[in-house]
Amino acid sequence: MSNEKKDNLILKLIFGVIAGLIIGLFSSESVIGIIQTIKFILGQIISFTVPLIILGFIAPAITKMKSNASKMLIAMLILAYLSSLGAAIFSMLSGYMIIPMLNILTVAHGLKTLPPMLFKLNIPPVLSVMSALVLALFLGLAIVWTNSKKLEAALDEFNNVILSIVYRIIIPILPFFITSTFATLAYEGSITKQLPVFLKVVIIVLVGHFIWLSILYSIGGAVSKQNPLTLLKAYGPAYLTAVGTMSSAATLPVALSCAKKSQALDEDIANFAIPLGATVHLCGSVLTEVFFVMTVSQVLYGTLPSVGTMVLFVVLLGIFAIGAPGVPGGTVMASLGIISSVLGFDDTGIALMLTIFALQDSFGTACNVVGDGALALILNGIFKKDKALQKQN
Repeated sequence: MSNEKKDNLILKLIFGVIAGLIIGLFSSESVIGIIQTIKFILGQIISFTVPLIILGFIAPAITKMKSNASKMLIAMLILAYLSSLGAAIFSMLSGYMIIPMLNILTVAHGLKTLPPMLFKLNIPPVLSVMSALVLALFLGLAIVWTNSKKLEAALDEFNNVILSIVYRIIIPILPFFITSTFATLAYEGSITKQLPVFLKVVIIVLVGHFIWLSILYSIGGAVSKQNPLTLLKAYGPAYLTAVGTMSSAATLPVALSCAKKSQALDEDIANFAIPLGATVHLCGSVLTEVFFVMTVSQVLYGTLPSVGTMVLFVVLLGIFAIGAPGVPGGTVMASLGIISSVLGFDDTGIALMLTIFALQDSFGTACNVVGDGALALILNGIFKKDKALQKQN
C-alpha cells in the first residue's frame, strides 16, 4: 500500500472517529437504530474475512521459509518470535500493574440503552479462527516438506486474492465501521468519559517501546561483545522515516543504510537480517496490541482478562505477527480472530482496537524497525565467527 493511501486511511479513521462522536451525541433513537444495523453488517463482513486472512497470509509465509533454510534463517525466525513474545509478556505484566492505577471507571449504570437493530444479517465465516490457523500451519509445512511447487504457487495466488479483498473491501469499509461504532459509544455516553484514559495509554505504550528496545540492544551488545549504542545512534533517520511512512518495507532502504553506516554489523549479516526482520519482527506492534487489548477490556467489559487467557493470547499473537499482512494495523488485522475467540471481544471492542492501533501504528512500526537492528547485532555475535572460519578455509 502506498504511503499516500496509508495517509488517506489514517485521515479517514480520524474523520470517522470525530464524525461518529458528533453523530452519536446528537442523534435520535431511530437514527442510532439504523446505525446499529449498519455497524452489525459491517462487523459481520469483517468477521467473515478474518479466517481467510489467516489462511491467506500464514500459509504462504511458511512456504517461503523453505526446507533448505540456513541456520541463520532459522535463528532469525526464532529470535523474531522470542522478541515479539518477550515484548508481549513485558506488556502484559505492565498492564496488570499499571491499568488498575489508571482509574478506569465502569460507567454501565449511567449509560443510555441502545435501541434495537432494524434487522440482523448474519454472515458466518467458512472456517473458525483456530481451524484456519491449524489449516494454514499444516498446509504451509506440508508444502515445504513435499516441495510442491504448484500448491506453493496456488497459495501465492490466494495470498494476492485475499490481499485484494483486504485493500478493496475491508480497508474501505473500516472508516464506516469506526464511525458507526463511535456513534453508538457516544450515544451511550461511555467513550466521552474514557478518552483521557486512551491518551494516557498511548504515552505509556511509547515509553514501553523505548524500554523494550533498551532490553534488546543490551542483549545484542552482550552477545556481539560490541557497544550497542554505536548501532542504536545510527538508527535515528530510520526511526523518523518509519514514523512518517508507517511501513517497514518503505523504511527498508534507510534502515539498511543506517545499519551499515554504524559499522557494528558484518555487511552480509546486515543485508540478510534487516530485510527479513522487516517482514517477521514486529515487537513494537505486539507490545502495543497487548497493552491496548487489556485497556479496552477494562474500559468496555469492566475487567482485565485472566492471566491464563492472556498467556494463550500472547503465545498465539507471536505466531500471527510473523504472517501479518502489510497493511496499516496489519498485526491487529491478522489477530482479529484471537481477539474475538480468545479474549471474547465483540464488534465494539474490535472496532476500538482497530481505531486506536491504526492511529498510533507509526510508532509501533518505528519500534519494529529499530528492533531489527538489535536482532541483527545478536546474529552478528552468533555467526561472525563462522563466517571468519569460512573465509579462512
